[in-house]
Amino acid sequence: MTTHIYKNNDFSAIMKGRRSIRKYDTTVKISQSEMTAILKDTITAPSSINMQPWRFVVISSPEGKEKLKPLVKFNATQNDTSAAMILIFGDLNNFDNADKILSQAVAEGLMPEEVKKRQLEMFTPIYNNMSKEKLKDIVLIDAGLVAMQFMLTARAYGYDTNPIGGFDHDNLAQTFGLDSDRYLPVMIISIGKADEDGYSSVRLPVDDVTTWV
Repeated sequence: MTTHIYKNNDFSAIMKGRRSIRKYDTTVKISQSEMTAILKDTITAPSSINMQPWRFVVISSPEGKEKLKPLVKFNATQNDTSAAMILIFGDLNNFDNADKILSQAVAEGLMPEEVKKRQLEMFTPIYNNMSKEKLKDIVLIDAGLVAMQFMLTARAYGYDTNPIGGFDHDNLAQTFGLDSDRYLPVMIISIGKADEDGYSSVRLPVDDVTTWV
């Protein structure tokens, strides 16, 4: 059983205090039970028709980091110093879990059986006929949502993170035993305790990025 180990419940501090940290305190480790708690909170993120297409590989062992190292050449410091590197993939076959997810919702009294049946009848032909490119679009959006939630959750637990897009996308899945035709690499996130101050950064004004209708 995992338990919450929140260090901070101030959402403004969590959100506005987040920095991209590239160098971490190498003495800090995160136990599997605590990482499980972080991930359990992370996966409450929303996803398209709740299919939860995200898949994680947690790299924390020296052997795992050594295997990852040649795939993150421009982000070696994060790999070498972080408590863990979290590989986030999108499962292009995520709809295979539709019956399992909806059946659990029925069992927990969150959905009537007839609604489950209606949803399966509605969405099964849509997903069966969906192009791979469209599936990629869906999992990229959903995995982006869960990645942001992971970083904010990590802050609540007292840790720092860095989202990484610069890695060998072509070889990441197969290096860690995943089917590269099924699992789309989306992002890597380093996590640990900062050993440096992250840089503050500016944001465009709201009026520059918003249209009011």
